[in-house]
Amino acid sequence: MPQTDFQSSLQKAIDSKTKPVGALGRIEELAAQLAMIQNTLRPVAATCRLTLFAGDHGMAHAGVSAYPQAVTRQMVMNFLGGGAAANVFAGTLGVDVQVVDCGVAGEPIDAPSLLSRRVGAGTANAIVRPAMTVAERDMALANGRAIGADDGHDAACFGEMGIGNTSSASLVAAKMLGVPVADLTGRGTGLADDGLTRKRALLETAAGRTADRLPAGDALREYGGFEIVTMIGAMMAAADVGRVVLVDGFIATVAALCARELSPGCAMNFVYAHKSAEAGHVRVLEALSAKPLLDLDMRLGEGTGALLAWPLVKAAAAMLRDMASFESAGVSGPA
Repeated sequence: MPQTDFQSSLQKAIDSKTKPVGALGRIEELAAQLAMIQNTLRPVAATCRLTLFAGDHGMAHAGVSAYPQAVTRQMVMNFLGGGAAANVFAGTLGVDVQVVDCGVAGEPIDAPSLLSRRVGAGTANAIVRPAMTVAERDMALANGRAIGADDGHDAACFGEMGIGNTSSASLVAAKMLGVPVADLTGRGTGLADDGLTRKRALLETAAGRTADRLPAGDALREYGGFEIVTMIGAMMAAADVGRVVLVDGFIATVAALCARELSPGCAMNFVYAHKSAEAGHVRVLEALSAKPLLDLDMRLGEGTGALLAWPLVKAAAAMLRDMASFESAGVSGPA
């Protein structure tokens, strides 16, 4: 069926449900998006997986975070033990969890349930030099593509862990949007005022190394993280195989910004889960013309906001697939 005919049939199907036209608001928009992604008037949203990408950043040693770099490894072990917020939310919602080591500092972690896709033991210090080589960037993208494509679930949530990664995301977004990095820099893991001042100064030094505006590939090489780049590859591949991609907060949204430039066709599959409390997230959402589903004043990352949007995706699919029409229910429609 031609796309215009399908869109017409889709809108008719939504409007004929036993409700006033438009009464379910954003849920109707979400249902239409799911139908377009799956090319069916009976979309399925039964299963979802959260993949957590972990990696360290060389700039963490300069003091861009309130937490020491060792926390990345410690949180990977917490994820594997089921003790993090992401685990708790995922367990409540029946979502599978997968943890990926993309480049945690130190020796490789020996854990049977951990998926190792290490590019290196953390990136270089992007304040003074490129975070990674072209070969490392491309390896991380390829690793992510393999992960995103190899998944039998209907939807994918992607989260991240890496001390210093809000700084990395701020720099990547600033270069892609051509705006001062200070406009996108927030407290991250909870910096006090003096720490925020130091972080902004460090990131302005880092930003001064390169041109005001860079394409996604160059911005990632200069300032990205192995976990962020791997997530980008996974987002693109998941979209390529027709999966719904639930985009989490600031860092994941910057990843989506990059993915959309590198593979424009993936944009239709992205559902923006929430507006975080991290400075810069609204700016990136606006650049994407994205309308997040939730606003819960969250700034944790880990895919937590994406998980909380999953019930809305399930409800939207069920509405379009299972809700009666005026005709099938024998209910009188509008005069």
